[in-house]
Amino acid sequence: MRNRLLITAAVMTAVSGVCSPAAFADTPAGDQDTAFVQAAHQSNLAEIAAGQDAQKSAMTACVKDVGAKLVTDHQKLDADLKALAGKSGMTLPTEPTAEQQQKMKAVQEKAGTAGYDAAWLADQEAGHTKTLALIGQQIKAGTDEAVTATAEKARPVVAMHLEMVRGGTCHTM
Repeated sequence: MRNRLLITAAVMTAVSGVCSPAAFADTPAGDQDTAFVQAAHQSNLAEIAAGQDAQKSAMTACVKDVGAKLVTDHQKLDADLKALAGKSGMTLPTEPTAEQQQKMKAVQEKAGTAGYDAAWLADQEAGHTKTLALIGQQIKAGTDEAVTATAEKARPVVAMHLEMVRGGTCHTM
């Protein structure tokens, strides 16, 4: 039963688009906890880059402000993940997934136009929705208490970010 849950979790995570196959490359088969840490780290890297880009490319103050909030919060979340990975001997990817990079590039192509903010908000809504699903899966199926505690700590932050971009409308908190 446990193996079936772990396999289901890995498949759901991979299908969600948050994890690329590369996120599982260094992961022992069925290791939900390592897969979560790697995927969450890549999501943090993507959010930090997106937030930095919004601060320089967004047309509205709200999107710039939300971008700054994402940078600050995801740097803190990622520091926790890096510490956890270091203690556990996990290898972390060095960049966002290819899919995350491609989406970022598509948004960046709209820099300096009215379409940038809308594209950025839509991308952030999709990304944070996927990350919440990833967190939920870790909380449900994870076996490492420290990794699951890190996921639980991240959940309200990611949920707040989702509310800030939900529906393609910018909301500062």
